[in-house]
Amino acid sequence: MSKGVTARRSVRGIPLLLPTGWIQMAAAQLPRARPETVGMSSERLERIPASLHGFVQQGEVAGVVTLVARRGRIVALDSAGYRDLQSRSPMRSNTIFRIASMTKPVTSVATMILVEDGKLRLGDPVSNFIPKFAEMKVSVGSRGPAGKPDSLVPAERPITVRDLLTHRSGLVYGFIDTSEVGDAYRAAGVLDGVGGEAVPTIAENVRRLAAQPLAFQPGREWRYGLSIDVLGSVVEVASGMSLVRFFEQRIFAPLRMKDTGFRVPDDKLGRLAATYTHRNDSLRAMADTQVFEDGRLPLGRFGGPSSRGSETFFSGGAGLFSTIGDYARFAQMLLNGGALDGMRILSPKTVELMTADATADLENPPFGTSGYGFGLGFGVIRDLGASNQLASVGQYGWGGILGTAFWIDPREQLIGVMMIQEFPETGGVADIFQNLAYQAIMVAGRQ
Repeated sequence: MSKGVTARRSVRGIPLLLPTGWIQMAAAQLPRARPETVGMSSERLERIPASLHGFVQQGEVAGVVTLVARRGRIVALDSAGYRDLQSRSPMRSNTIFRIASMTKPVTSVATMILVEDGKLRLGDPVSNFIPKFAEMKVSVGSRGPAGKPDSLVPAERPITVRDLLTHRSGLVYGFIDTSEVGDAYRAAGVLDGVGGEAVPTIAENVRRLAAQPLAFQPGREWRYGLSIDVLGSVVEVASGMSLVRFFEQRIFAPLRMKDTGFRVPDDKLGRLAATYTHRNDSLRAMADTQVFEDGRLPLGRFGGPSSRGSETFFSGGAGLFSTIGDYARFAQMLLNGGALDGMRILSPKTVELMTADATADLENPPFGTSGYGFGLGFGVIRDLGASNQLASVGQYGWGGILGTAFWIDPREQLIGVMMIQEFPETGGVADIFQNLAYQAIMVAGRQ
């Protein structure tokens, strides 16, 4: 059996799916269990590694890691393919990934910690913490010279912390928005949460962003964008700490997330996954100069070979690196109602609020489907039939632009985490992984 191929091993009598030649790190892992002890089927879970190897063999992904946990215990931990195709380094469960927008739930949790500390309120105007967001203007849809907005009206009310958490602020992503607002972002050098030499800090990026018009009146719509990057700056001001320090002290250290941060240190670079894109029906490593979306998205500086994060640019919307084991601990904390291994991060009532749909009042639902809403930092399933997924009403989670994804199902006490490094992801790996995890449930519900 060659390196990178999944083999069946056992630890203290518990069958595990582990990459050949790799001993799992005991530190900072959720406990394991036989699938049958938590109402799942070992035989059906075997479909996950078979599917993962199929994706690798078909050239859809270079490598992938998946984790399924139920009732607080890992029942499947699978790896396939390679961390680096050129060196033929196998994908392993301790591989470090750029988790991109899976940073957003972490920043959302940090925000709610400050709400519990009494340093923030959801209704607070953002301008209380970042004065440049006072007296914002809203574009009403015409281009002036150099593509800049020509027609502006005053914002009807201030942007609030809740608006940022729910992506109802009027802020967008420049690479997604092709209107005059996106043009203004690009002309001002606003980055989409991805650091560069021209913008050394997130505070500077937020300063540039605050000088641009909003795409819609605060609260009126749901539109994905730079709201959580601004929220990261709010966390810094309200806490009096850098975002990296706040994360480390209030989230990562208590949860023993030892491999999660904004920059990969020298001694861990050998575990960082390479990022891939497709060209001529084959995978190739992403270059540092790689751009996408007709040049609007310079993703190479985030996913290219020299990318290892930043010591100054702490993007609350996209900047973190992590491992599947670390992120599973974060997810389990949320599923447990805000606590893990005796360490309480949030109150259960806070988690309940965060995972409730906060967009039911909107005429146009998030993602353009009635199946999904959005809470305070997570996408939430509100109509199972319309979601087209094996899942449950109330399941919540999010994903990253380089292919990472996670979901949490309170009804089934189930967690799924999947990590790849690829843009664009074309094979539907996350959806298939989710279906394969759910079809292995033998006893539904919490019993």
